[in-house]
Amino acid sequence: MVEVRCDEEVRGFLALEDPIRPEACSAIEELRSLGIRPVMATGDNRGSAALVARAVGIDSADVHSEIRPEDKLSIVRSEQAKGVKVLMVGDGMNDAAALKGADVGVAIGSGTDLAIDSADMVIVSGGVDRIAQGIAISRKTFSVIRQNLFWAFAYNLLALPLAMAGLLHPVVAEVAMTFSSISVILNSMRVGR
Repeated sequence: MVEVRCDEEVRGFLALEDPIRPEACSAIEELRSLGIRPVMATGDNRGSAALVARAVGIDSADVHSEIRPEDKLSIVRSEQAKGVKVLMVGDGMNDAAALKGADVGVAIGSGTDLAIDSADMVIVSGGVDRIAQGIAISRKTFSVIRQNLFWAFAYNLLALPLAMAGLLHPVVAEVAMTFSSISVILNSMRVGR
């Protein structure tokens, strides 16, 4: 609320509002479906924070309002001390320390340069709905990496002793190694689909 004065006399009030992004509600639902608990940390007053949290579906117990930038970092550290992995999303200068301190810092591309420089991941286009997509891609990528490592080690554990003992013809070993490399490449291409 902004007070308008002329010659020290109150002439009126202006109500300013930063609208909630249309994709915010679905983004919160997607994060919950991935097993992620959303927490809101804002410098805004309690009333505004409570309204926004209620509108997007964040539990009132997970809302921290009227806090300073160092308090955001304290919240991140407190969650990490409980053994929780923290993904912090922010777009302003006030978020930079918490973005840097989180396990994964995500900046919205339209944010300040300091927030973008402090983040591990930057959402260039779109909004908060891209966070769940980034997490899903990350999980799929790590799954494929684990699969590729398993098959590479399994191949080496089986083929190397046989080759060293002279029980595996070198041409067969070369074909098997080529097949191993091709299977890793084909498996890795699944991430893009």
